[in-house]
Amino acid sequence: MILKRRPDIERFLKAPEPSVRAALIYGPDLGVVRDRGHELARAVAKDPDDPFDVAQLTDGDLEADSGRLESELAAQSLMGGRRLIRLRMTSEKTGPDKTAAEALARHAAGELNPDAFLLIEAGALGRASDLRKTGEKVDSCATIPCYEDEPGDVARLVRELLARDGVGLTADALGLLVARLPRERGVARQEIERLALYLGPGSGATATPADLEDFFGVEPEASLLDAAADAFGGRLADAQAGLRRAAQEGEAGPAAVRAIGMHLGKLRRVLTLHKAGAGLQEAAKASGVFWKQEREFLRQARAWSIDELDRLQPDVLAADRACKSAGSPDQLIAQRLALTIAGRARRLGL
Repeated sequence: MILKRRPDIERFLKAPEPSVRAALIYGPDLGVVRDRGHELARAVAKDPDDPFDVAQLTDGDLEADSGRLESELAAQSLMGGRRLIRLRMTSEKTGPDKTAAEALARHAAGELNPDAFLLIEAGALGRASDLRKTGEKVDSCATIPCYEDEPGDVARLVRELLARDGVGLTADALGLLVARLPRERGVARQEIERLALYLGPGSGATATPADLEDFFGVEPEASLLDAAADAFGGRLADAQAGLRRAAQEGEAGPAAVRAIGMHLGKLRRVLTLHKAGAGLQEAAKASGVFWKQEREFLRQARAWSIDELDRLQPDVLAADRACKSAGSPDQLIAQRLALTIAGRARRLGL
């Protein structure tokens, strides 16, 4: 069962039919995939973080033990509620894809625990994917493809997130922000949250276009975003100095790693659009690159490649996990990550 129309998707995410035992949510925009996955998980399980009735798996778990997913699907609830098995797939390897497809087919047919619910979140599954073909074929699985947000989707996200913090935008300001934000949900969400902090949570402020120009133009010397840009531009000394200044202003290591991850994501977004046929400058504007940073950003985009960024992604994720460990030297971890990135940038000619 394939759900493509927004009303059908929203209705299912809020109240999935009892006859549906599984959902496959996939697409190139992992931010949309994650948001929809979270909403469905809350509808299925009373507590999506309950360690007794909710099993969290990754494709790495399937590689390590091909029978793990079916074992979780066959297990009974310890607390008497509906059991939720949540599988997050980030790689494009055929092994985990096939394993997940086989488990999905058996579970959809009622061969395992029919009261369990299987939620699979994946990236851009191609037509050759066994998992995608299985999800689209069986009636007891809702398959939801996720694509880039349209301007109306972005506007709705902006209003919802800002309203939670008690701030808002005029109609003209909303149009300006939507035009500047990237279409990738995860990056857009981070920018909106940054705007809420800029306006002051709970202040009741309603920003005008002039306020947004000030927001987009905010470039404090110790900005973590600037430090991230310096690292990807091969300017290690500037990046390290920026991180130290940010630390003195109270910015912790996790925030620095997050800024680096945001810059990586924006570079990857621009290169993906360029690969699809867009000009680099056009792709930069569509991805929300501020005009004052455009020249430097394009210089980096011409040197970095998607493959190089993909090879760097595990380092960023590892640094993020390490920073969040109790007692970790998070500032040193962030500085080491900047050193790694700047070193690779220099080897790319930056």
